[in-house]
Amino acid sequence: MRIRRYSNQNEVVQQNSYKQFQRWRQERGKKLKAKDYTYRVPNMEPDLHFLKNNTEHPSITWIGHSTFLIQIAGLNIMTDPVWSGQMAFQKRLAPPGIPIDQVPPIDVILISHSHYDHLHISSIRRLGGAKQILVPAGLSAKLRLKGFTRVKELHWWESMRIGDTTFTFVPSQHWTRRNPWDTNSSHWGGWIMQKSGGSAASARRTADSDHKAAALPADSCDGSDNEAASVRREIAASYSPSGEERPLVCADPTIYFAGDSGYFRGFKEIGRRFEIDVALMPIGAYEPEWFMGPQHVTPEEALQAFEDTGAKWFVPMHYGAFKLADDTPQEALERLEAERCRRKLEEDRVIVLPHGETWKLAGGK
Repeated sequence: MRIRRYSNQNEVVQQNSYKQFQRWRQERGKKLKAKDYTYRVPNMEPDLHFLKNNTEHPSITWIGHSTFLIQIAGLNIMTDPVWSGQMAFQKRLAPPGIPIDQVPPIDVILISHSHYDHLHISSIRRLGGAKQILVPAGLSAKLRLKGFTRVKELHWWESMRIGDTTFTFVPSQHWTRRNPWDTNSSHWGGWIMQKSGGSAASARRTADSDHKAAALPADSCDGSDNEAASVRREIAASYSPSGEERPLVCADPTIYFAGDSGYFRGFKEIGRRFEIDVALMPIGAYEPEWFMGPQHVTPEEALQAFEDTGAKWFVPMHYGAFKLADDTPQEALERLEAERCRRKLEEDRVIVLPHGETWKLAGGK
């Protein structure tokens, strides 16, 4: 039987052939020797008591890479669960924010696509709970072969309701492969999580009333003589040691998990269809841009995509855990902060989480 091959919205040439991959490997040999990987994304002690007992307050906890524990409407939701200690022979750069045996029971797992740094079978198997797995079209058969039975696949713009939450699979610009024969045999995308039957516009008005955007301090983006050091100070200041200074969003937030993507017009369409409160956006694995550009946004493109969606808050992800490309976690954060300054975005709209922090979107103890 002929295998269905999925494609992107835009006609884009992916730089993923064997010849192009070999060119990248040759180029990166010398480049990586000059890279500084001493910077580590901070880890803070997770609030396990809150996470294991919370059934009413919306929250977002960054585990690392593209893995988040999201709690909304009484559900424990896990995105792209990966607890692997290495990826492609590269050791993990920083430990996961919560040990996998300390994670509360999971109700829903969202998979963005089949690449190994987003779909890790062992991690899914080790998570406890009912684990309804939502996957892109074409991927359910692979998971059923691994023994998972509660699997539902969706095409772009299709939705599924679980409890009081509706999950909608939305487009991204990417590709998939887990072996030499299954290229693009399953789809890729992001996920919108929102209250079922609720008014997204109402949720946005609530967020507007709670969120008071801080004006940019005059000296935070002043282009001083040591700009790199200034940017690094801003990054360090953005980490909240306890999470208490994080802004409140609303009781029923709409959350967008973007998965993996190059920059494409689909971000604007997602913004037209949904009133998004929090966007979880990738910022890493973008260098060299000639190779990675069609599949991974740069930090600058990530902020453009964020503005395209009209979201209120931006949470960076897809950096800091694995050496997937030639950029470093510090470079990604520095470019993100410099672009935030250039765009004159308020500081508290970009939420840079350490591993393990729980952002409580509507309070809660």
